Amino acid sequence: MAAAFALSRRAFLPHLPLRFFSSLTVSPAILSSPAASSAPRLNLDDTERLYASVPTGDLLSSLGMLYTMAMEPAVDLGMAVMRSPAVMERRVLREAVVRAVRRTVYRKFCAGEDAEEAERTLGRLWESGLRGIVNYGMEDADDGSTCDRNLAGFIKTVEMTAKMPPDSVSFACVKITAICPIHLLERISDLLRWEKKHPSCHLPWKQTSFSILTNSSPLYHTLTTPPPLTQEEEVQLQLSHSRLATLCKRCADTNLPLLVDAEYTSVQPAIDYMIYSASLEFNANAKKQRPIVYGTLQSYLKDAKERLVQAVDAAERAGISIGFKLVRGAYLSRESYLAKSLGVASPIHSTIQETHACYNDCAAFLLERMVKGSASVVLATHNLESGRVAAAKVEELGLGKGDQGLQFAQLMGMGDGLSLGLRNAGFQVSKYLVFGTVEQVIPYLLRRAEENRGFLSTSTLDRQLIMKEVKRRLKVAVMGK
Repeated sequence: MAAAFALSRRAFLPHLPLRFFSSLTVSPAILSSPAASSAPRLNLDDTERLYASVPTGDLLSSLGMLYTMAMEPAVDLGMAVMRSPAVMERRVLREAVVRAVRRTVYRKFCAGEDAEEAERTLGRLWESGLRGIVNYGMEDADDGSTCDRNLAGFIKTVEMTAKMPPDSVSFACVKITAICPIHLLERISDLLRWEKKHPSCHLPWKQTSFSILTNSSPLYHTLTTPPPLTQEEEVQLQLSHSRLATLCKRCADTNLPLLVDAEYTSVQPAIDYMIYSASLEFNANAKKQRPIVYGTLQSYLKDAKERLVQAVDAAERAGISIGFKLVRGAYLSRESYLAKSLGVASPIHSTIQETHACYNDCAAFLLERMVKGSASVVLATHNLESGRVAAAKVEELGLGKGDQGLQFAQLMGMGDGLSLGLRNAGFQVSKYLVFGTVEQVIPYLLRRAEENRGFLSTSTLDRQLIMKEVKRRLKVAVMGK
């Protein structure tokens, strides 16, 4: 891992002394969002303005890491090492891997090891005119005691935000898999799918929620009648509802909305069920206001638009505002492998163009519902064209760029050029900040590595923009213009 990431990164950087590049540093500036009426259109061509708040050293560091992660052999080696029990179960080897990861991909994509480090990262973002979505990076709990510990970490994260400058934090974030045992989510999802197949199926534990699945949703995970929940499982489910309610209540008390991440299709029905149940309780008084609970929709799924319309319509009938984070999706390999192993069609769109079209269609739908006051949206995208299409739709609909019900978002370490461009155009922009120990966030880092793997990956635009700006600064330093 150390050789794969660290050596190739050093090999990429220009062979010039560091003191030379430090002389090119542009001092960070605190940039305030202009009024919507006078804000310029989204434009990434002027890299001098785009990266005015970013020191040259930071640009070079990002460029080196992005080029390294575009080298498929290096990324494949790193991913194999992090997934290898033979390596990670041996203390000496694990410690060596953790040190290498901490110096490379962890520093690029994560906000720190604890709440205090995340707070400092958030402060630097705020100074550059961006906001933060804070996420205590826990996933896939196996038992109730682990869920309780994770909940304490999420609550501490919410409490941390009270010490930050007002409006510097846009959302807290949680994974249901961290506060509800993963095996229970699988069981609930099986039963919800079976209920969809057989509407007469009675689920005595089910709370009031919206419809979860549609006729086009993947149901192949559940081929035979699943056994009912045991009494112990029903108790675990109630405890999981209580954990989510406790977190929602803390967020409501601090007026900090909560984003609930999406997962793979084998457990997503249970997650949506819990999100919609919590939305009915905590978004009930949020009509024409920003909701407290936001779900996440993955537009790479073929049933995404149908499920979105179904949920928004149900929320309107219930008289509540509903919130969604719109993403493309991060479990492509897992979903494709499962579908292939079962001999069924993949739930994911056949082409990336279909995914882009679905994303843009869902974004337009949510923006239109924003006009009615029935929805709020976080447009989480690293795709420039989707950013431009959404920005144009906002102007077409006459929505205010400073409207708190509309946010753009990108992951820390990804889509930085788009983040800065949207900021300069007057939009509310947040970076998704995951924090936790290296061992804790390895599943998250593996997903980021897969997304950035290859020269035609998600990071292509950032590499091009940063390289253009580094060349411009080098020319200025050498030629004085």
